[in-house]
Amino acid sequence: MVAMSEQTPYAIIETGSKQYRVQVGDVIDVEKVEGEESSTFKFSDVLLVHNGKEAKVGTPVLTDAVVQGEILGEVRGPKVIAYKYKKRKSSHRKVGHRQNYTRVKITELS
Repeated sequence: MVAMSEQTPYAIIETGSKQYRVQVGDVIDVEKVEGEESSTFKFSDVLLVHNGKEAKVGTPVLTDAVVQGEILGEVRGPKVIAYKYKKRKSSHRKVGHRQNYTRVKITELS
């Protein structure tokens, strides 16, 4: 049996109705949030924190846990094409969409 080595600390946060597993140094794209470039942003909806040895799970969130990140800038996601077609009706519709995201670098788990 192999002994488990100590893991790096991580957290699971929720923002924009999505959940992300983050560590210090990670760069993630989240739904667009308010803030200037190179300013700090706090994620207060922390669902789980693992410090390397033990995990703390919130019900549903941890009230004393905060994940801080630095806003790197605004980016746009890939283009998604929606094509609607009705046979024998001479009807079709093509719509494209690109989602706006904010790129955030995780700086601190506390």
